[in-house]
Amino acid sequence: MAESKKYEIAVSAVPQYIDDQSDPDKERYVFAYTITIENVGSVPAQLISRHWIITDASDEVQEVRGLGVVGQQPLLKPGEKFEYTSGCQLDTPVGTMRGSYQMTADDGTQFEATIAEFTLAIPRVLH
Repeated sequence: MAESKKYEIAVSAVPQYIDDQSDPDKERYVFAYTITIENVGSVPAQLISRHWIITDASDEVQEVRGLGVVGQQPLLKPGEKFEYTSGCQLDTPVGTMRGSYQMTADDGTQFEATIAEFTLAIPRVLH
């Protein structure tokens, strides 16, 4: 297996608007997102920390860094998946999230797993 494929994590996101926790009159829009992290490489790797860049429709940017996800630092063997749901609040009805997970492989190699940008939007705002 190529060295570059040895350390490879696939990340997918499914966002959802949380209507009952949101209050558009007060510019409060709450979103949940379910993340699936899959080790598609050939060595076990542990998620150590996260870095999120959250941007609302007014180009206000929040950066969030921290250890693990939802209080865990999952160790994923090749082929294993870890799924969790978390959330964020925006001041606008549309925004985006992107970022990375900092990973450490069993052999001590540190690498990043990219989280591709995804859109947060209330229903029927975007076509």
